[in-house]
Amino acid sequence: MALDDVRMRGFRRRWDAHQARQQLLERITALGAEEVSLWEAVGRILAEDVASPMDVPYFDRAAMDGYAVRGEETFGASSYSPVSFRLVGESLPGRPCPRALAPGETVRIMTGAPLPEGADTVVRAELALEQGTVVQVLEAVPPGKSVSRRGEDVQAGNLLLSRGRRLRPQDVAILAAAGLSRIPVIRQPRVAVLITGDELMPLGAHLSNFRIIDSNSVMLDALIRRDGGLPMHGDLVPDQRETLRQRLKEACEAAEVVLISGGSSVGREDYAPLLVAELGELLVHGVAMRPSSPTGLGWIAGRPVILLPGNPVSCLCAYDFFARPAICRLAGRSTAWPYRQVCLPLAAKISSELGRLDYVRVRIRNHQVEPIATSGASILSTTTQADGFVLVPPESEGYAAGQTVPVYLYDEEESHILEQ
Repeated sequence: MALDDVRMRGFRRRWDAHQARQQLLERITALGAEEVSLWEAVGRILAEDVASPMDVPYFDRAAMDGYAVRGEETFGASSYSPVSFRLVGESLPGRPCPRALAPGETVRIMTGAPLPEGADTVVRAELALEQGTVVQVLEAVPPGKSVSRRGEDVQAGNLLLSRGRRLRPQDVAILAAAGLSRIPVIRQPRVAVLITGDELMPLGAHLSNFRIIDSNSVMLDALIRRDGGLPMHGDLVPDQRETLRQRLKEACEAAEVVLISGGSSVGREDYAPLLVAELGELLVHGVAMRPSSPTGLGWIAGRPVILLPGNPVSCLCAYDFFARPAICRLAGRSTAWPYRQVCLPLAAKISSELGRLDYVRVRIRNHQVEPIATSGASILSTTTQADGFVLVPPESEGYAAGQTVPVYLYDEEESHILEQ
């Protein structure tokens, strides 16, 4: 290696993980807007405030099955002294009564059907007796009873949803009810994923010659989609400088974010940091974090390029800490941790070093937090055995047994974990 090799320079100083992330995020803003169909909108981030173009509902309608009448004409009615009305038609959802009501008249009406002109209330079916063309009302019903008035849900011009909202299923329902079919949302960032290493074979390949199956690509694909990005994959990249250089240039032209898995450390074939420095700016190389210390952060042609360690646990940890908030910010999402938190006591101590952030995999048993014994960055099974992780901050030397700590849970639902 040359004396000016950035790989050696980078590891003489390991960046504080929080400072490194801040350096990355302060240069990232949300992407512009695009218009999408409501069918595609759930989970997307609204790019603009949306006001209702119409009243919802846009007509007075029945809230119950029964009979539409003038409410004041029912005053005095009782089961002993019913008030009679002449039945002149019916109103069904989508098929209104074609005529207005005259005094003393009623129409049969179903829930959701338009209230006929001249009527102002609905007598519930159980409060009336229909006999041929006569309906006897057995109880007084005031005007406005069992009627859903025009605009009672939403009035034209009302703010429906605010800019920055992550759209839920009920959100697209209210947008549809207000007559909208397309809305502006923040564009999803395209994330190019470059998986490097001569030792790797593609998913499903028959193993030979002491090589290993690439597992990071499928993991990163799922993580990127979770965080609102659009993953872009290609073939595995061999440990060849010019090949990686060309693929890196192509990725920066096609995507808003580039992730490189593997080749990020200080080995003879770790070309990624050299190429980022050559083609753009290598902002960070090496962080004070376990695992994931060989992480790198840089920029090429205005695109963030994030160097993720090849070891799968380190890759997961580095992605969550650095790539995830970058992708989320581009997508207009919150950069907060996506995991639920619970606070529980430790069953055994966790040791750490001052100045280093530790990502400790843990399981929960009997309402206590058990650190998983190994710290190996290549032992992927520790993440599947784990219920979550504990972060030990750089200013701490660890936590004592019995101390209550926050645990970030991998699973969205925690009930089955806490029942163990």
